[in-house]
Amino acid sequence: MEIKRVTENERIGEFINKEFTDYAMDCDVALNYEEFCFVAEDDGKIAGVITGRAYYNEVHIGDLIVGKSYRREGVGSKLVAAVEDAYKGKGYEKIALTTFGFQAPEFYKKLGYELEFVRKDKDPKLCKYFYLKKINFSFGINEKETAK
Repeated sequence: MEIKRVTENERIGEFINKEFTDYAMDCDVALNYEEFCFVAEDDGKIAGVITGRAYYNEVHIGDLIVGKSYRREGVGSKLVAAVEDAYKGKGYEKIALTTFGFQAPEFYKKLGYELEFVRKDKDPKLCKYFYLKKINFSFGINEKETAK
Protein backbone atom coordinates (compact mmCIF):
# COMPACT_ATOMS: atom_id res chain seq x y z
CA MET A 1 0.00 0.00 0.00
CA GLU A 2 1.22 3.48 -0.88
CA ILE A 3 0.19 6.70 0.88
CA LYS A 4 0.49 9.84 -1.22
CA ARG A 5 -0.74 13.38 -1.22
CA VAL A 6 -3.15 14.24 -4.05
CA THR A 7 -5.42 17.06 -5.07
CA GLU A 8 -9.07 16.04 -4.79
CA ASN A 9 -10.63 14.81 -7.99
CA GLU A 10 -13.91 13.25 -9.08
CA ARG A 11 -12.83 9.68 -8.27
CA ILE A 12 -11.87 10.63 -4.71
CA GLY A 13 -15.06 12.64 -4.24
CA GLU A 14 -17.15 9.67 -5.35
CA PHE A 15 -15.28 7.39 -2.92
CA ILE A 16 -15.80 9.82 -0.02
CA ASN A 17 -19.52 10.26 -0.76
CA LYS A 18 -20.16 6.53 -1.11
CA GLU A 19 -18.27 5.50 2.02
CA PHE A 20 -19.65 8.39 4.10
CA THR A 21 -23.20 7.47 3.06
CA ASP A 22 -22.74 3.72 3.48
CA TYR A 23 -21.23 4.10 6.95
CA ALA A 24 -24.10 6.31 8.12
CA MET A 25 -26.58 3.74 6.79
CA ASP A 26 -24.69 0.90 8.49
CA CYS A 27 -24.96 2.86 11.76
CA ASP A 28 -28.68 3.53 11.17
CA VAL A 29 -28.16 7.31 11.08
CA ALA A 30 -29.91 9.60 8.60
CA LEU A 31 -27.18 11.31 6.59
CA ASN A 32 -29.12 14.33 5.25
CA TYR A 33 -25.98 15.45 3.41
CA GLU A 34 -25.98 18.68 1.44
CA GLU A 35 -23.28 21.20 0.58
CA PHE A 36 -24.19 24.87 0.35
CA CYS A 37 -22.81 28.13 -0.94
CA PHE A 38 -24.59 31.48 -0.72
CA VAL A 39 -23.20 34.55 -2.46
CA ALA A 40 -23.95 38.23 -1.80
CA GLU A 41 -23.60 40.24 -5.01
CA ASP A 42 -23.59 43.96 -5.63
CA ASP A 43 -24.06 44.86 -9.30
CA GLY A 44 -22.45 41.58 -10.35
CA LYS A 45 -19.52 42.00 -7.96
CA ILE A 46 -19.07 39.42 -5.18
CA ALA A 47 -19.50 41.14 -1.81
CA GLY A 48 -19.36 37.97 0.30
CA VAL A 49 -19.64 34.19 0.35
CA ILE A 50 -20.68 31.62 2.93
CA THR A 51 -20.07 27.89 2.41
CA GLY A 52 -20.53 24.72 4.37
CA ARG A 53 -22.23 21.37 4.68
CA ALA A 54 -25.33 20.00 6.32
CA TYR A 55 -25.22 16.42 7.54
CA TYR A 56 -26.86 14.23 10.17
CA ASN A 57 -28.73 16.73 12.37
CA GLU A 58 -26.24 19.59 12.04
CA VAL A 59 -25.37 22.39 9.64
CA HIS A 60 -21.71 23.37 9.64
CA ILE A 61 -20.57 26.74 8.38
CA GLY A 62 -17.12 26.28 6.88
CA ASP A 63 -16.22 29.70 5.52
CA LEU A 64 -17.72 33.17 5.72
CA ILE A 65 -15.77 35.72 3.71
CA VAL A 66 -16.87 39.32 3.21
CA GLY A 67 -14.97 41.59 0.84
CA LYS A 68 -13.02 44.36 2.54
CA SER A 69 -15.10 47.17 1.03
CA TYR A 70 -18.36 45.49 2.23
CA ARG A 71 -17.43 44.81 5.87
CA ARG A 72 -19.58 46.37 8.58
CA GLU A 73 -22.48 46.82 6.14
CA GLY A 74 -24.52 43.78 7.27
CA VAL A 75 -23.39 41.47 4.47
CA GLY A 76 -22.05 38.81 6.85
CA SER A 77 -25.22 38.89 8.97
CA LYS A 78 -27.37 38.50 5.86
CA LEU A 79 -25.31 35.54 4.64
CA VAL A 80 -25.55 33.79 8.02
CA ALA A 81 -29.31 34.48 8.09
CA ALA A 82 -29.62 32.91 4.61
CA VAL A 83 -28.10 29.68 5.94
CA GLU A 84 -30.29 29.72 9.04
CA ASP A 85 -33.43 30.29 6.96
CA ALA A 86 -32.49 27.62 4.42
CA TYR A 87 -32.16 24.88 7.03
CA LYS A 88 -34.93 25.67 9.53
CA GLY A 89 -37.62 23.02 9.47
CA LYS A 90 -35.56 20.52 7.48
CA GLY A 91 -34.63 18.21 10.37
CA TYR A 92 -31.39 19.92 11.29
CA GLU A 93 -31.17 20.90 14.94
CA LYS A 94 -28.14 23.16 15.11
CA ILE A 95 -25.61 25.23 13.23
CA ALA A 96 -21.99 24.81 14.26
CA LEU A 97 -18.91 26.78 13.27
CA THR A 98 -15.41 27.74 14.32
CA THR A 99 -13.60 31.04 14.11
CA PHE A 100 -10.22 32.31 15.25
CA GLY A 101 -9.66 35.12 17.73
CA PHE A 102 -8.61 37.59 15.02
CA GLN A 103 -11.64 36.77 12.89
CA ALA A 104 -15.17 37.01 14.25
CA PRO A 105 -15.92 35.66 17.75
CA GLU A 106 -17.90 38.75 18.77
CA PHE A 107 -19.78 38.79 15.45
CA TYR A 108 -21.17 35.28 15.99
CA LYS A 109 -21.96 36.02 19.64
CA LYS A 110 -23.98 39.06 18.46
CA LEU A 111 -25.93 36.78 16.09
CA GLY A 112 -27.00 34.53 18.97
CA TYR A 113 -24.40 31.79 18.65
CA GLU A 114 -23.36 30.23 21.96
CA LEU A 115 -19.70 29.68 22.73
CA GLU A 116 -19.09 25.99 23.43
CA PHE A 117 -15.34 25.93 23.77
CA VAL A 118 -12.17 27.94 23.23
CA ARG A 119 -9.01 26.13 22.28
CA LYS A 120 -6.33 28.40 23.68
CA ASP A 121 -3.16 29.30 21.83
CA LYS A 122 -0.06 31.20 22.95
CA ASP A 123 -1.09 33.84 20.40
CA PRO A 124 -4.60 35.07 21.39
CA LYS A 125 -5.32 35.86 17.73
CA LEU A 126 -5.03 32.13 17.03
CA CYS A 127 -7.30 30.89 19.82
CA LYS A 128 -10.03 28.87 18.13
CA TYR A 129 -13.64 29.50 19.13
CA PHE A 130 -16.30 26.81 18.71
CA TYR A 131 -19.87 28.16 18.40
CA LEU A 132 -23.32 26.57 18.20
CA LYS A 133 -26.85 27.82 17.57
CA LYS A 134 -29.98 25.71 17.86
CA ILE A 135 -32.34 26.18 14.91
CA ASN A 136 -35.04 23.58 15.57
CA PHE A 137 -36.45 22.62 18.90
CA SER A 138 -37.85 19.12 19.09
CA PHE A 139 -39.77 17.90 22.10
CA GLY A 140 -38.61 14.88 24.06
CA ILE A 141 -41.19 12.36 25.33
CA ASN A 142 -41.51 13.97 28.77
CA GLU A 143 -41.74 17.46 27.30
CA LYS A 144 -44.53 16.35 24.94
CA GLU A 145 -46.54 15.02 27.85
CA THR A 146 -45.94 18.22 29.83
CA ALA A 147 -46.99 20.37 26.87
CA LYS A 148 -50.40 18.62 26.59
